[in-house]
Amino acid sequence: MIATPELKSPARLIGALAITQTAGYGVLYYAFSVFIPPMSEDLDAGVAQLTGAITLAVLVSGLVAPAIGRLLDRRGGRGLMTAGSVLGSLAVLAWSQVSSVAQLYVVCGVLGVASAMVLYEAAFAVIVAWFDAARRARALLAVTVVAGFASSIFLPLTGFLVDRYGWRQALVLLAAGYAVVAVPLHGLAVRHRPVAGSGDRRQIVGTAVRERPFWLLAAAFLTQTGAVAVMGVLLVTYLIALGHRPVFAASVAGLLGVLSVTGRLVTTGLQARWRVALVTAVMFGLQGLAAVLLPLVGRSVPGAVAAVVLFGLGFGVGTIARPALLTGRYGSTAYASLSGALALPITVAKAVAPLLAAGIAQFVGYPAVMAAVAAACALGALSLVAYDRGDRAEEAPA
Repeated sequence: MIATPELKSPARLIGALAITQTAGYGVLYYAFSVFIPPMSEDLDAGVAQLTGAITLAVLVSGLVAPAIGRLLDRRGGRGLMTAGSVLGSLAVLAWSQVSSVAQLYVVCGVLGVASAMVLYEAAFAVIVAWFDAARRARALLAVTVVAGFASSIFLPLTGFLVDRYGWRQALVLLAAGYAVVAVPLHGLAVRHRPVAGSGDRRQIVGTAVRERPFWLLAAAFLTQTGAVAVMGVLLVTYLIALGHRPVFAASVAGLLGVLSVTGRLVTTGLQARWRVALVTAVMFGLQGLAAVLLPLVGRSVPGAVAAVVLFGLGFGVGTIARPALLTGRYGSTAYASLSGALALPITVAKAVAPLLAAGIAQFVGYPAVMAAVAAACALGALSLVAYDRGDRAEEAPA
């Protein structure tokens, strides 16, 4: 493993990535929900058909993540993220011209590839490559805190553009805006880095995927990501089913984005005193408790708010815990490759879990969905506890 190189302008890199991640998530992911109603009317398509398109984008991003990770380890992030910005901008521009659901699916497939090239996995690989362990956590936190407001910024902005100019022209404006922001920032602020030999990298990855700790991390983040995806998609519907008004349900669910930032701040602070795996396990456990409480106390306003707040504190914790755990055990040489290998099953869980949960809710009811969410969070927490115990056993003197 090689030493982490010194970065002369860390603030410039962090600032650039914070801006591009906010714009990237806002344009390439969150904005899609705003376009569903006008596209449904214009393309004569149902909501389920259109939602399937963004699900395809998420799945594609997971499928290409291992290959993207290997490229990031070999070549660094500048060229790949710049090319991804161009590809994402062109995909959004092409989206504005679709005339059928089939064309939309093709465009969303390309969006999935672009997303894998420019969003968190790629940005984290750049941060891991350039920052030592002492500064890495703060750098990750700074980027994710800013990007955590992507939905808060781009949902109303996209709604305004659609209302003012129509959905097709709104997409043209978003494509142009994203290109103007992301392409130069990725091209100028993301620097090349010296990389380790490919033999060392392949050896690290090959050893990792044969070991129990890697799969404990995979189990932890897969189950918790599935739980978070379910709550993100179905929370508003469930709160309405509990008897709350739609405006209240949407407002409370909107707390999740703000609380994810709070949870990241708390978790990063606690990591300075306690082991990362245990801090993350506690957060996952609190989310499981929230899922248990919601059917019991969620019919009252204070109960619903309390349960959502408790769940929301762990909403974004996995995002910053995963880089810390991977680099803590395997170093930075093969980080992007290992992260890409983890991203594939985790992304599939993110895409599939809400669909499964919707089926459970339809046939069994929402309390069963909350029980499944609680079980997934508990499994994630237990996997991290097992990982930490194994890690400590390896560190103990013979």
